[in-house]
Amino acid sequence: MTASPANQQAWTLYGQRQLDHGYTPPVPDRIDWGFGGGHGAEALGPVHGKRVLDIGSGPGHHAVHLARAHGALVDGVDLSPTQHRRAMQAHSDEPGVRFFHSDVAEHLRKSQPYDAAYSVRSVACIDPSDLLPALRHGLTANAPLVFSALHTDSDGVGPSDSVSARELPVRLRDDEPIPVRMWVLAPGLWEELLSGHGFTVEAVDLLPAPGDDNPAVLQLVRARRVRTGHPPPVLNSTGK
Repeated sequence: MTASPANQQAWTLYGQRQLDHGYTPPVPDRIDWGFGGGHGAEALGPVHGKRVLDIGSGPGHHAVHLARAHGALVDGVDLSPTQHRRAMQAHSDEPGVRFFHSDVAEHLRKSQPYDAAYSVRSVACIDPSDLLPALRHGLTANAPLVFSALHTDSDGVGPSDSVSARELPVRLRDDEPIPVRMWVLAPGLWEELLSGHGFTVEAVDLLPAPGDDNPAVLQLVRARRVRTGHPPPVLNSTGK
């Protein structure tokens, strides 16, 4: 297991609260990478008929959108058993979509390589030293990797220039905040990490929250798996 036990526990609690509230998000008309911005599914490029990985797929609504509207074959992977349960309850019979309850790095080590991967706000909750090597081995050459991640939090604290996690609250209305460890990294640091793991960064867009009273900003990172002339080394049991 490569994921943080604290984060697994946090997202299990989050999913249980959503189950208790009976909340299932509707399948969107487009992928909302953050605050209504970020190019929708177009950021991934053409995905019709391609195997696509949804990292931290939660209740599965984005995966279903990609399958229905864009003809993708999507595998949604989530570490939280309650988030996985939400996806299965709502979308288990959806054509073109499969959901897996798994650590995503472990899943990538066992699966066939994917043609594309994406994540809506989940990548920052996974240690990049575990996730990025797994993605390097788990994506085909030239596969796009697109994800949104926190840049500036709701208190106005900006990203870190070092690869370290910070504790931030995830809030649900009328519930106590849930502390989650997040890697809130500067765009240049994401680019450095991705480049060191076989990706080239094509663009980073900053997506500010609407209104003047919320300083939060997300970043949308669009990268691509670099084609290499020789196969990468085999992963060891730690994924590094």
